[in-house]
Amino acid sequence: MASLGATALARMLEIATVTNYEARDILFREGENAEYFYCVLSGYVRLFRLNKDGREADIRICGPGDTFAECLLSVGDRYLYNSQAAETITVARFELQKVRALAEQESDVAKAIIQCLSDHLRNTMDCIANDRLQTAPQRVAHYLLNNCPVEEGTSASIRLPFQKSLLAGKLGLAPEALSRAFSSLRRAGVTVRGRIIQISDISALKQI
Repeated sequence: MASLGATALARMLEIATVTNYEARDILFREGENAEYFYCVLSGYVRLFRLNKDGREADIRICGPGDTFAECLLSVGDRYLYNSQAAETITVARFELQKVRALAEQESDVAKAIIQCLSDHLRNTMDCIANDRLQTAPQRVAHYLLNNCPVEEGTSASIRLPFQKSLLAGKLGLAPEALSRAFSSLRRAGVTVRGRIIQISDISALKQI
C-alpha cells in the first residue's frame, strides 16, 4: 500500500496487528471465516489449495511487502485458500471490517486497495500466459534473468531467497519438474549448488 497518503497510512497502522509465525505454521485454512487480510513484513508465505486427496497446489509465494487475502475486502466472508509460513515470518494483519469502514472514509485507502487488486490481476494474467506459452526451462530462465544483477554477456551468481521447493511453487512446477528444468539449463551454463545458482553466460540463457 505504498500509494497511501500520510494520514491514511497512519490510520491503517493504527488498526494493524504485528504477529510472528514459525516455519510451517498455518495462518488460515480454506473455508474458514475470514477476519483479516495480511501484509508480509519479513519471510515468505505459501498460499495453496488442497484437493480431496490431499494434493497441494501452490497459488502464490508472498514475500516482504506483499499483501494477501485483501480480495475479501470487496466481497466474501471465507478464505479462498490455505496460508502457511514457509519460514519464520512477521506479518501485519488488518481486520477486514475495520478496513472496509476506513475505505469509506479515506479515499486514499480505497484507491490503494483498487491499485493492489489491479496489480494482482495483471500479475495473475502474466502467470497464466507464462504457464501456457513457456516450457519449464523457459520459466526458470525467465526467473533467473529477472533476478540477475549484471549486464548481458557476463556471468552471474544468484542466491535464491527461499528453498527450491518454494521456487517450484512460484513457477507453477512440481519439484521434480524444476529439477529437470535446471538439468536442461546446464547447456546454457547454469549450475546449481543448494540455493546458489551460477550462470556462466547470461546471453546464452536468454536464448532458451
